[in-house]
Amino acid sequence: MVAHFLIAFAAAALAVLLALGLIRLADRRFAGAQAARGLDREIEPIVFLFRHQALVDATAPARALLASLPGEGDWQRLSSWLGMRLPEFGALLPDLGGAARVELQERACDQPLRLRAEDLGDGLLRLTLADPAAENAGILVDSLSLGAMEQELEILRSTMDHSPMLAWRQDRQGQVTWANSAYLSLAEAKAEGQTLWPLPQLIDLSARPAQANAAAGSARRVQIDQGGQSRWYDCHLHEVADQTVAIALPADAAVRAERSLREFVQTLTKTFADLPIGLAIFDRDRNLQLFNPALIDLTGLATGFLTARPTLYAFLDRLREARMVPEPKDYRSWRNQMNTLEAAASSGHHVEMWSLPGGQTYRVTGRPHPDGAVAFLFEDITSEISLTRKFRADLSLGAEVLDALEDGVAVFAANGELLISNRRYAELWGRAAPATLDDHVAIWTETCGSSPGLAILREALNAAHPDEPLRGAMAGPAGGLLSWGLRGLSGGRLLLSFAAPVPTLPVGSEMPRVAEGSEPAESAAMSRALTG
Repeated sequence: MVAHFLIAFAAAALAVLLALGLIRLADRRFAGAQAARGLDREIEPIVFLFRHQALVDATAPARALLASLPGEGDWQRLSSWLGMRLPEFGALLPDLGGAARVELQERACDQPLRLRAEDLGDGLLRLTLADPAAENAGILVDSLSLGAMEQELEILRSTMDHSPMLAWRQDRQGQVTWANSAYLSLAEAKAEGQTLWPLPQLIDLSARPAQANAAAGSARRVQIDQGGQSRWYDCHLHEVADQTVAIALPADAAVRAERSLREFVQTLTKTFADLPIGLAIFDRDRNLQLFNPALIDLTGLATGFLTARPTLYAFLDRLREARMVPEPKDYRSWRNQMNTLEAAASSGHHVEMWSLPGGQTYRVTGRPHPDGAVAFLFEDITSEISLTRKFRADLSLGAEVLDALEDGVAVFAANGELLISNRRYAELWGRAAPATLDDHVAIWTETCGSSPGLAILREALNAAHPDEPLRGAMAGPAGGLLSWGLRGLSGGRLLLSFAAPVPTLPVGSEMPRVAEGSEPAESAAMSRALTG
């Protein structure tokens, strides 16, 4: 009985397991069929239907592709994109009416593209795009990854389209296969608003130097004429696979700056050429970068030597050989002197006087320039030194003549300032001569006392500038008589002289004696006699 029960239970359990297995197998087949049908719906062909270049219908992937293309107009955007991928598209499309069906395939690319164009009649054109390799036919991409890739693609495309630089790609035959919005806009402007395909070459890359073909990132400056104006670009080239990527950066501002700098340098060069002062500018490495013709005239150095951009020390050595530097005792002391000159010129304004063996005198000025450069100015001041020496000799001679006079002489400016006086004047009134005329009058009064002659001199000094010489007499510092003379000079200056008078007496008469205590009266009488 128990055995029959166990057998029945085992049979029932086996039946239940078998039923569950059949149900699970059926569910798997049903889910696979549903997934296959869903995959078929996702993997739709990319098909466009146009009537006279107007979009009539398109599949969902075709509309998604069309929405991602830049530009305006459905046909314009699609034809531009196909023209970049398939250069034969623009040439074969007009002959489609005779062939009814044309297939093009892009082979020189990592992701090839196949296009089938069919003429359906009545102006209808069906374009079908497909991947001949069909490598991605069954690959599913999650929505987050796809969204991230599409966002990055949109950022890159927007960046390139809003960039002012020209960017394009071209194959080995020179055909432009891709270009950004700036390139397309410039091409349309040169074509007077017409869109041409294939795109024209705005810059001929075949004219670049041979060594630039192998150098990655090589650059050269090119010019593009548009509307009677020239636009400049710095063109950078990169070889990517079998195509050339070119990026042209606007360089109009750089060209204008270089032209202005060149004109400024030319103006300076012309100005320096007319200067009588020799100019030599050395860079931070102490190589000669700029000089003017006056430097050749002053130093006698050969033009070929200067144009070879010698160093500062080679320049100074050549000057020493030409005897155009002060003659030193030995070479070491001369070298130390030149090192001091270079160090002083590079750190600040420095001036030296060079007395040359030939008798000339040069003023050498060193000035620091930006970026460590230094400039030297050579000026022939021989005539200036000679004139200065002559002037000093004349002054010395004039001073000696004044000191040799027996009279005390002083010259006052219009404001009363003492300009010059001789030795005799200093002996009369003291060595420490004051600065102003009023102080001198005070010293005269203090030394000689008040007298009518001094009062007359004071009045003459305070009066207007005398047109005729005035004379008088006053008590002297030693108690005797002292005659004075006043003469007007140019510029309001006054010449004042003091001397002991020698009166003219009748024949046979004696010199009057002045009694003690009667000096003022006799001085007044003598003053009236001398002044008439």
